[in-house]
Amino acid sequence: MASKRPESGPGGSCATRQNTMSDQELRSQIKRLIVSELNLKARDPESIEDDAPLFGAGLGLDSLDALQLAMSLEEKVGVRIPEGEEARLIFRSVRSIAEYVAKVRGA
Repeated sequence: MASKRPESGPGGSCATRQNTMSDQELRSQIKRLIVSELNLKARDPESIEDDAPLFGAGLGLDSLDALQLAMSLEEKVGVRIPEGEEARLIFRSVRSIAEYVAKVRGA
């Protein structure tokens, strides 16, 4: 019986192919975490776009939210977010957080 090979996304890496289904689940988990941990109860997690900015004109988070989110990600997802400019890049969007988490988990 032939096995069906998952398609790769942009970049086509082996890790991307292996995690295609779980990438969407991870983004959904991060959205739920943002809503619950930052007390955005009126916000539907699935209404947060994967590539929308989390800070400023996007979701409107601030530096205290970033700190809370970093601590929550470490506690609930098991991934430590670095400080400084690297954190700013990771916290650009839900997708960038998910990509970082997947990269750290795959290392």
